Amino acid sequence: MPSPKSVRLALALPLLATIAARSQTATQIEMAKVESHSSSRTIPLTAELQPYLRTDIEARVPGYVVKVLVDRGSVVHRGQLLVQLSAPEMSAQTNASDSALHQAEAEVAQAQAQAAAAASTYARLQEAAKTPGAVAGNELEQAEKQKDAAASLVESRQAAVRSAKSKLQATKDMESYLNVIAPFDGTITDRFVHPGMMVDAGGHTPLLKLQQVSHLRLVVPVPESYVGSIAMGKPVTFHAPAHPGKSYAGKIARVPNALDPQNRTMMVELDVFNKDNTLAPGMYPTVDWPVGSNDHALYVPVTSVVTTTERTFVITVVNGHAHWVDVRKGPTAGEQVAVRGPVSEGQQVVKCATDEIREGSATN
Repeated sequence: MPSPKSVRLALALPLLATIAARSQTATQIEMAKVESHSSSRTIPLTAELQPYLRTDIEARVPGYVVKVLVDRGSVVHRGQLLVQLSAPEMSAQTNASDSALHQAEAEVAQAQAQAAAAASTYARLQEAAKTPGAVAGNELEQAEKQKDAAASLVESRQAAVRSAKSKLQATKDMESYLNVIAPFDGTITDRFVHPGMMVDAGGHTPLLKLQQVSHLRLVVPVPESYVGSIAMGKPVTFHAPAHPGKSYAGKIARVPNALDPQNRTMMVELDVFNKDNTLAPGMYPTVDWPVGSNDHALYVPVTSVVTTTERTFVITVVNGHAHWVDVRKGPTAGEQVAVRGPVSEGQQVVKCATDEIREGSATN
């Protein structure tokens, strides 16, 4: 038969286990407050960096390439000489136009001298005609006609000078196109010509490619469900795979207000200033695109929400006993998750909840 001492020990073991379990439960339960935060959040979107300005540099007149003063990677400024072309026939046209102008100006000078002589003769006869019988009326008329004809000739020759000047300016302008200059500040990203090559005006192959990389466009395809959160001027953060750990920022600058019918996205553009030249056109950064609204949502620790096959709930404490409260989970924000249900800001919930903390069980 068991001794009385062993019987008392056997009877005491369940009681000791219950006390130990309660003590362990009391020490393990930690509470957390329900907090209210803005429901705004971000989603990752893949975007593309493009140059703010870009163009193919083409020849405006045909000619032979004499010099190429830049190469791929050259940083150029607006008005800088990039390529020199040669076209001897243009120089000949300019010289011919210049000679024609000098000839026209000489003819004007001659016509003006003749006009001055005719005007002087007419004035002298007019003065003499004041004496009766000194000048025949027919002679005065002829002098007047000669004066008028000489004045008309001067006008005609002056018109010829203006035409010659225009033609000379046109040939000089065409000749100036032999010097290919940069239309804006940027970087040469490709080169297609070398000295000695013959190029055509408006040919299919450009001379150079120029892109503005100090100022970039970040094109973000925003899904239709998020276009309502687009705000002009709003700063947006993005990250480039080429520079892990580094963050960049741009501002929403251009919104097309139209969706791409193929992928149902709106191509929103951000202005990005590439001050340290670490970004390049063609990169595909990941954008932390802001979505949501300015409404506030209730947040609890992620560990406070219990999900089973039957329900999703948090555990509150009512009069020292556990109470399961059904909720619906929303988006996460770090270590917290938004919840909807009969909970309120400031209310206490179990921080590390589990379905082992049964409904109605004592919490202390």
